[in-house]
Amino acid sequence: MMLQNPLTGITILDLTRLLPGPLCTLHLADLGADVIKVEDTGLGDYARFAPPLQKTTSSFFLALNRNKRSIAIDLTKENGKKIFMKLSETADVIVESFRPGVVKKLGIDYEAAKKVNPEIIYCSITGYGQTGPYRDKAGHDLNFISMAGILKSEIPSIPNFQIADITGGALNAAMGILAALYQKKNTDKGQYIDVSILDGLLANNVTAVSDLSGKDFPGGMLTGSLPCYNIYETADGRYMAIAAIEFKFWKIFCETVGREDLLSHHLVSGGEAEKVKTELENIFRTKTLSGWTERFKNVDCCVSPVLTLPETAKNEQVMARNMVISEEHPSEGTVTQFNIPVKFSGFERDTSRPAPMHGEHTFEILTTLGYSQQEIDNLVSQNAVRLFI
Repeated sequence: MMLQNPLTGITILDLTRLLPGPLCTLHLADLGADVIKVEDTGLGDYARFAPPLQKTTSSFFLALNRNKRSIAIDLTKENGKKIFMKLSETADVIVESFRPGVVKKLGIDYEAAKKVNPEIIYCSITGYGQTGPYRDKAGHDLNFISMAGILKSEIPSIPNFQIADITGGALNAAMGILAALYQKKNTDKGQYIDVSILDGLLANNVTAVSDLSGKDFPGGMLTGSLPCYNIYETADGRYMAIAAIEFKFWKIFCETVGREDLLSHHLVSGGEAEKVKTELENIFRTKTLSGWTERFKNVDCCVSPVLTLPETAKNEQVMARNMVISEEHPSEGTVTQFNIPVKFSGFERDTSRPAPMHGEHTFEILTTLGYSQQEIDNLVSQNAVRLFI
């Protein structure tokens, strides 16, 4: 028997754009929260136009904003700000990702929201937090991971995953909001949440703490210094990954490739490590990616192929977990996206709303707030709101 969606009855006002904030609220929307995406009356969230476009809207935006409603308000106008504050009266959470001080200048900061709703939970997501010498600095994912000591190889490469925005920003914000909602349930008190993406990276990078005092493996054990935890090229120019960090897995690997002589060279460093790496490089170059994949298919020793994303999408494990889904958008056609990453026994995610068009729900939300047709027409004529046509 399916239960009620976990966050049914929770209303979230989402002032964020691009990735960290919208991903945070996507997870909350998928769990049943009513997420109202508050966009400006100009371009709105400019992630809408990030290539590639589905038809007129970015596929990135469509995947990131399902199960949300959109209202377009000009927060620089008094009438627009009044609408936002009216929404704040009954909201549970406000999430924003402007630079520090912007929401205060607009008059919609935590102190202002708390006056109309003392129980409001207000979450600010920024690169460096609300305090410290870097609080006003601009930054993107690459800047944050470079500052956090994550890009530290001789020739740093940019990962195809926004580690900072997602791990440091979106997930930490979601965790903080859920904790605050639980505390509010017990205390009837709201609070302010200050999420720093850099802080989040450091707090989650627990294995790297050993780097601060490491001597045997400078730079860390899990960064490519160990032969048993590395990536090796195959005969066809593809790559295999080995993560035999435990000796039992290393033993099985060595036996599988017929190199029991390497058993005693497991967690080695320095010159010895380089010699073992050379041996493994020669071994892996003897077969193609498919050859090695087949060889280790039923061998349990933490060896896997390095896949492309299209290959991952068709992988049997990913398909068995229904992690890549296609859903129909009324104007944009078939949208490919990832499913919710947590499986519940009493709740199954569905898309009750496809990603909204800019201001699609402005009229609906204003009507719910008690605005008459004449009042809405006046707001439109004053450019305080934008209706979707």
